[in-house]
Amino acid sequence: MRPETICHVNYANECEENIEKERRYTMFTGIVEEVGTIDTISRGANSAVLTIRAEKVLAGTKVGDSIAVNGICLTVTRLMPHAFTADVMHETLNRSSLANAMRGAHVNLERAMAADGRFGGHIVSGHVDGTGRIVEVKKDDNAIWYTIQATPQLMRYIVEKGSITIDGISLTVAKVAEDNFSISAIPHTVSQTVLKDRKVGAVVNLETDIIGKYVEKLLFKGQSDGITEEMTGTQTIKENVPHKSGENKKQPEGITRDFLAKYGF
Repeated sequence: MRPETICHVNYANECEENIEKERRYTMFTGIVEEVGTIDTISRGANSAVLTIRAEKVLAGTKVGDSIAVNGICLTVTRLMPHAFTADVMHETLNRSSLANAMRGAHVNLERAMAADGRFGGHIVSGHVDGTGRIVEVKKDDNAIWYTIQATPQLMRYIVEKGSITIDGISLTVAKVAEDNFSISAIPHTVSQTVLKDRKVGAVVNLETDIIGKYVEKLLFKGQSDGITEEMTGTQTIKENVPHKSGENKKQPEGITRDFLAKYGF
């Protein structure tokens, strides 16, 4: 049900506030709606303002709404008949491929998921974790394989058959190696997104599955003293230090390995 449909005339102001709160909690699904084109780039010392030509994503969009641009959640600051503008801050430039964006480049566009929308991909926040580099592109009958090199900090959250967002596209990880992973895309996905422009050497935005990050956080909550500094995907925990007689031993908080083992995980 749309939030607008539950408004009562006597509670118009309260309802408007609830709708505005809902808009702040933006989520995407990685299903690209259209490919836009960067029309202009105005660069500051550590920022930029983009003007992007688009059509479909402008429908129903208002100033202040969010649009994912190559997987990056940006706020619409101005609307025109066939374009919109968005500010890009320093942190976004540091973490994404927008630092090297050029006029005329194609970008994947997706509006934030509507309250009554279909969940076609996976949970995508639009907060890019970093970038990867395409190291191989090869055809496999009707599919195209893309192999992407990424840092260890990103690879730890990438698992075979898990979800990954590449330039805003929700994709399934097909293979995982030590410093790279591969996805296999169908012709429709390639033709309807910027994947058709991506060659070996191209830099792409990556957002790993947010669920894995939360699981890790919960698993080791309250155990920061027992986690090695070299934590990797195969994380190890130091042995508990014996407590002196009479001291109350603090119980670990959150989900522990013992808890998971006890219930068959």
